Amino acid sequence: MIRNLLYISLLGGLCLMGRSAIAAPESHDPIKITLNDWTGELITAHIMGDILKKAGYNIDYVPADYLAQFSGMENGDLTVAPEVWATTAQEALQAAVKTGKVEDLGSSGMQAREEWWFPEYMKEKCPGLPNWEALKKCGEVFSTPETDPKGRYLGGPSTWGGHDEERIEALDLPFEVVHAGTDAALFAELKSAYERKAPIILWIYTPHWVPIKYKGEFVEFPRYEPGCYEDPSWGINKDAKYDCGKPYGPIWKAVWSGMKDKWPGAYAIIKNYKFDNKTMGELDARVDLNGEKVEDVAQDWVNKHEDVWKAWLSK
Repeated sequence: MIRNLLYISLLGGLCLMGRSAIAAPESHDPIKITLNDWTGELITAHIMGDILKKAGYNIDYVPADYLAQFSGMENGDLTVAPEVWATTAQEALQAAVKTGKVEDLGSSGMQAREEWWFPEYMKEKCPGLPNWEALKKCGEVFSTPETDPKGRYLGGPSTWGGHDEERIEALDLPFEVVHAGTDAALFAELKSAYERKAPIILWIYTPHWVPIKYKGEFVEFPRYEPGCYEDPSWGINKDAKYDCGKPYGPIWKAVWSGMKDKWPGAYAIIKNYKFDNKTMGELDARVDLNGEKVEDVAQDWVNKHEDVWKAWLSK
């Protein structure tokens, strides 16, 4: 009963004109929000954190490996994973949920796509693109001294997963994966190559600013179905899994299952949180292209969109 009264007080206090925070969170223990290694997730984490701070909660931001973070959530060391992409972490999320210690709080409102991407000018150098079969004849076009004669596929940081090495083997593509060390390094290489019209094929994802700023296309691999990742007999190569593209789907929110009892007000806020691809792409650009700090961009959005996030508090 006491917890319920505190929750009612929380919501009521936030509806008062001019009130930006309330003084009675259900627990003063910090809510631990994970920080992964790409700009959009960092922005999401800080937007969530700033809103929760306004509601009176204590927040800790904890750097975490994207796929390993679920172990920390299962034992309660981590509280919130604000972006879990169906494209690369669906299996890890489902496994964590099955333990009963992690809860899927539904879609963030954003839709994810992560795939091989090439600048438009590469169509002249590799006829047949965006069909994936064109790559079978164009490995050398994308080669670098470290991969020659095979093409270089510039993958994301190795912590992102994605099964690109398995995909190359299953589809018999003349490519090697070279992982960028960081999110920033990935896009710095794209910028340099694009300005010189140099060959490049790399991991691009949306929501992001890259497909807005640069002309290019995603490679069209055989369309993903669950059987592709689970059953070798599925698809073109009857002896291997991953002979397809990456899955598309929502960006989920995940939390430690004990959160709803310990911080029910914060739990409700995160459950109601919704964003869209276009807005996130614009915020990404402010950080990656304009050099603004993640924290400043997140705080600016929270300050300017009080009408949006206050609706998440009152549902």
